[in-house]
Amino acid sequence: MYIRLMKTNKASSPASSAAIAPETLSLDNQLCFALYSTSLTMSKVYKPLLNKLGVTYSQYVVLLALWEKDNVMVSELGDRVYLDSGTLTPLLKRLEVLGLIRRNRATDDERRVLVNLTDKGRELRNQTQEVTNGIHGAVQCSADEAKTLTRRLQKLRGALSKSILK
Repeated sequence: MYIRLMKTNKASSPASSAAIAPETLSLDNQLCFALYSTSLTMSKVYKPLLNKLGVTYSQYVVLLALWEKDNVMVSELGDRVYLDSGTLTPLLKRLEVLGLIRRNRATDDERRVLVNLTDKGRELRNQTQEVTNGIHGAVQCSADEAKTLTRRLQKLRGALSKSILK
């Protein structure tokens, strides 16, 4: 029955009978691949810079969020950095072993876990200038161009998030 429905739909839809232009499926024409490969390359640029700080890129992202707002619930932190609890929890455990954060149960509701920077975690922020300089040098664009690109990617992320909810 499924196959018959597919044949019926295919015959009745003029768009489905048109051949897909080869360039449409070219890897280099895919926005998803451009984003994916750029993300991988960006991670490779970050790796040696963050190795000097003793953290991974994912740990660095969490620290950036905590430097903006400390003493947050794990769920709020996960939302902020786009990580689910299955990924975030082991990452937080590693940051805790490094002495950069503390996790404590909320006194009013033991189901909630709060994340706090330690003094060592706050001090690490002062050592990030080399990371910032290294990334600025690698992207080879002005600060204004970087801000524009960041805003456009955030807009794209928002549009994609809305499409998931439909």
